Amino acid sequence: MPRYRPHVAARPSWRCRVCGAAWPCSPARLALLGEYREDRIGLLIYLAMLLHEAAGDLPGQARHDRLTDRFITWARAR
Repeated sequence: MPRYRPHVAARPSWRCRVCGAAWPCSPARLALLGEYREDRIGLLIYLAMLLHEAAGDLPGQARHDRLTDRFITWARAR
């Protein structure tokens, strides 16, 4: 039976180590939403810190608004 492997970012590319998609990939987003189920503000703070790190790792490769969509926008309360 296959073992679950967490979908985590490979730095400095910020691609998922498991599926290769831009991180946070869909499985990572689901896991983060579950982990921070009772603390949406905490999730947004955590993602903002990661966004800042990614912006440093990806200078000139990704516009800030795209990184914001990738790291923050999906996690906002609806």
